[in-house]
Amino acid sequence: MLWLLWLVPILPYAGFLLLWLFGRGLSRRGVDAIGVGSVGLSALFAILVAASFIGSSPVGSPLPGQSYTQLLWNWMRVDGFQPQVAFYLDALSLIMMLVVSFVGLLILVYSTQFMEGEEGYSRFFAYMDLFLGSMLTLVLADNLLLLFLGWEGVGLCSYLLIGFWYRDPVNGRAARKAFVVTRVGDTAFIVGLFLLFNSLGSLRIQELMGLAARQWPVGSGLAVAAAALLLGGALGKSAQLPLQTWLPDAMAGPTPVSALIHAATMVTAGVYLIARTNVIFSLAPVVQSVVAIIGAFTLLYAGFSALTQNDLKRVLAYSTISQIGYMFLALGVGAWSAAIFHFMTHAFFKALLFMSAGAVILFLRHEQNIFRMGGLRRQMPLAFWTFLIGSCSMAAVPLVTAGFYSKDLILFDAWSSSSGSPWLWIAGVVGTLLTSLYIFRAFLLVFYGETRQQPTGRPDMRMALPMVVLAFLSIVGGFIEIPGTLGNQLHLSRFLSSALPPIDLAKGAESFEAVSQIVASLVSLAGICLAYLLFRRSPNLVASLSAAPCASTLGRFWQLGWGFDWLYHNLLVRPVVWAANVNRADFVDLPFQGLAWLGRVSWATLSQTENGRVRFYAMGIAAGAVIAVAIGVFT
Repeated sequence: MLWLLWLVPILPYAGFLLLWLFGRGLSRRGVDAIGVGSVGLSALFAILVAASFIGSSPVGSPLPGQSYTQLLWNWMRVDGFQPQVAFYLDALSLIMMLVVSFVGLLILVYSTQFMEGEEGYSRFFAYMDLFLGSMLTLVLADNLLLLFLGWEGVGLCSYLLIGFWYRDPVNGRAARKAFVVTRVGDTAFIVGLFLLFNSLGSLRIQELMGLAARQWPVGSGLAVAAAALLLGGALGKSAQLPLQTWLPDAMAGPTPVSALIHAATMVTAGVYLIARTNVIFSLAPVVQSVVAIIGAFTLLYAGFSALTQNDLKRVLAYSTISQIGYMFLALGVGAWSAAIFHFMTHAFFKALLFMSAGAVILFLRHEQNIFRMGGLRRQMPLAFWTFLIGSCSMAAVPLVTAGFYSKDLILFDAWSSSSGSPWLWIAGVVGTLLTSLYIFRAFLLVFYGETRQQPTGRPDMRMALPMVVLAFLSIVGGFIEIPGTLGNQLHLSRFLSSALPPIDLAKGAESFEAVSQIVASLVSLAGICLAYLLFRRSPNLVASLSAAPCASTLGRFWQLGWGFDWLYHNLLVRPVVWAANVNRADFVDLPFQGLAWLGRVSWATLSQTENGRVRFYAMGIAAGAVIAVAIGVFT
C-alpha cells in the first residue's frame, strides 16, 4: 500500500482543479462531492499508507531509520543540481500527514453547513483543497525545495482564504498583512536554502542532515547561520515573536479557515520545519536555546493578550500563538517528540474550539463580541459541551484531557532537559495559569450569565459530527503517551524515536516528574477557579479593577498586542511610505526619463520638417546633395 502515498497530496490538488475549472456550473452538492470527497479519499489513503508502513515492522512500529521514499520524477537539472519531486515517509511525516488530512476532512465537512448560502461557495472549497494539498506536500517533501513549494503554497492560500470576503476592505488588509509579514520569514528561509546548498551541495533533507553532522562541528558558524535562517522562516509561519502580528488579524476570514490555518496546518509548519531539520539545530546550540526563549516569551505574551480580548475568535487566535509557543519551548530544549505530541493534541482541541465558536457566531448572526453573548448553554447545548471539552483540554485539566499529557510532558522536559532551565519551566507554568484564566473567561461569558441574543438555529449533522469526533479526540488523544508516574505508556515517543532523537535528560531529573505534574495540575485548576470567581461570581469586581487608570492602561496595552503593530507601523511602514512619497521621481528612473525626453524633443524637431511644402523639400534635397559632394571632395 505504500505506493499509494502520492495520492495523499495529489487528490486535494485534483479537487482544486476540478472546482476551479467547473465549480461555477456545479450544484452545491456537486461542490461538496468534489471538495470534501477529494480530501476524504486523501485521508483514506493516508490511513491505508500509515497502516502499511506500521505493519511493515514486526513489532508494529518503525525501526530506527526506517522510511519510505517515493520518486515521482526529476524536477529539473541545472549544472549538477537535480531536485526531484519525491515524497519521504517516516514516523514524523506520517503523524503530520494523518493529522493534517483527518482534521482537514472534518473541517471541510463542517464547512458545508457553515458556508451554505455564501457567495463563492465553490471558490471556498477550491482554496481549501489547494491549501490542504500544499500542506501535505510540505510535510511529505523529500527535499527542502519541494518543501518550500508547499510552504509558499500554504502562504498563498492563507492570503486567499483570509481575504475570502474580499468586498470588506478590512479583510483585504488582513490578508495582505498575513502575506507580507510571513514573507519576511520566507525570505530568511530562502537565504537559508542557498546557504545549505552552497555549503553542503544538496537539498535532500536526509542527505543534508548526514552531511551537516559529518562536516560541521557543534557551534560551527555555518550551522549557526543556517539554523538562524531556518528559524526566521519558522517564526513567520508559526506566528512567533517578533513575526506574530499577522495571526490575530487573520480572524477576518471565515471560521472554518481559522480552524484549518490555526489548528493543524499552516501555523504548525514552522514546528515541523525545526523538528525535521533537528540535526542543524543540534549543531547550533545557541540558536536552539533562542528557540526555547522565544517560545517562553511568546506563550506569556499571547496569554496576557488573550486575557483582554473581546472578540471570541481573537481570544482563540492569541491562544494559538501561545500554544505554539509551548511547542517552540519543547523544540528549544530538545524535546522533539513532546513538541509533536502537543502539535497533535492542539490540532484536536483548537479545531474543536474554533468549530464550537463558529457555531455560536453563525447562529448569533455573525456576532463575535463575547460581551454581547451570554446564557447560551441551554439554547446551544452541543456548542456548550464541545467548547467546555476543548477548553478543559487546552487548560490541561489533569488526567482526563489530551492537553494535560502533552503540556505536562513539555513542562517536565523544560526543567529536566540538559538544555532546560527552571526559568523556562516557570514560564510554562505561568502560561498554564493564563491559559486556564483566559479560555474559561471566554467560556463563562459566552455560555453563562444573562441571555443577550437568541440563536437563530442549531448545528445539524454536518457541523455536529466533526465537533463530536474532535471532542472525543480531545479527551482520549493524550492516552497515547502516558508518563511513567501514571502508567508509563510511551507509545508516541517510541514511535517517533525512529525519526527524532531522544531528549537528553539531566542526571536524576526523573524524580522531578511527579512534582511538575502536581504543580501544573494545581495551577490549571486554580486558573479555572479564579476565572469562575472573577467572571461568574464577582463580575463587578473585575469591572471596578478594570476602571482603575493603571489597570485600564495595562489592559489596553495587552489588548493591542503589546503595541507591536504600532511599533512596526512607526518604525517600518511610515518611513518606507515617507521615502516613497519623497522619492516619487525615483533617481533610478532619471536616465530612462532623460532618454524619453530626448526622444520627445527629437520627434518634435524632426516633425517640423514634415510641413507639406514642395519647395522646402527640394531645397533640402539640394542642400543634402551639396553636403554629400563636399564631403566626397574634401575627404
